[in-house]
Amino acid sequence: MEQASWVPSSVDLDRPSAARMYDYFLGGSHNFAVDREAAKSVEQIFPGMSGAARANRSFLRRAVRYLLSQGIDQFLDLGSGIPTVGNVHEIAQQTNPGARVVYADVEPVAVAHSTALLANNPLASAIQADLRDPDSVLGNEEVRSVLDFDRPIGLLMVAVLHFVPDSDVPQEAIARYREVLAPGSHVAISHASWDGVSQEGRESGEQVNAIYRRTDSPLVLRTGAEIAAFFTGLEVVEPGVVPLSEWRPDSDDAYISAYAGVGRKA
Repeated sequence: MEQASWVPSSVDLDRPSAARMYDYFLGGSHNFAVDREAAKSVEQIFPGMSGAARANRSFLRRAVRYLLSQGIDQFLDLGSGIPTVGNVHEIAQQTNPGARVVYADVEPVAVAHSTALLANNPLASAIQADLRDPDSVLGNEEVRSVLDFDRPIGLLMVAVLHFVPDSDVPQEAIARYREVLAPGSHVAISHASWDGVSQEGRESGEQVNAIYRRTDSPLVLRTGAEIAAFFTGLEVVEPGVVPLSEWRPDSDDAYISAYAGVGRKA
């Protein structure tokens, strides 16, 4: 397959990407035939996947607005994905034009498009980095030039930790980020879960997992208790770690099997 000029040379067009599949589910255009084929296979098994993607996007919007109301004016979005309508900088800078944002993602297409999108925005930037390696993110010169770690930061991990297996010890990565955040910082997380899924649904879920194993980001669904444990060391704000559609809802998002929460560093 011929590589388009805007596609980074490192991109394998014969292998689907979870980030580009998510872009497809959201109605974006930064995806390839291999991604669309895999995404359509997922939709055949689980027709609600596009709705789930939109529900996560809705939580991102609500969480950013909540953090803005708490005086947060700088954000680090880990596993940010491919830019589409409703990016963090758009939400934040609409309320506070001085808000600063750094996007970090391991997917080269996501970073390439984010960089192009932010070319004329001096208060927002994007880097290619793996959230499982906190020091590579926290030590990045671009991150340090945009964000002031002596002041509160909104750390966002929306719909990304369910792509991090237990073998990569995500709890340790989160603890490292939490360690360097200033008091008053907040951490927002959403995560897919097996809770409440019927046996039939679990069997369908295993078929979906098989598709994601073709990508570099296989799915790891966790229980509500396991997801709540990611907030260890933080003060969880109301209404707690709850089903995603129940976290400070402002619309009629459909229920999906996922949890969401926001924690504050004292």
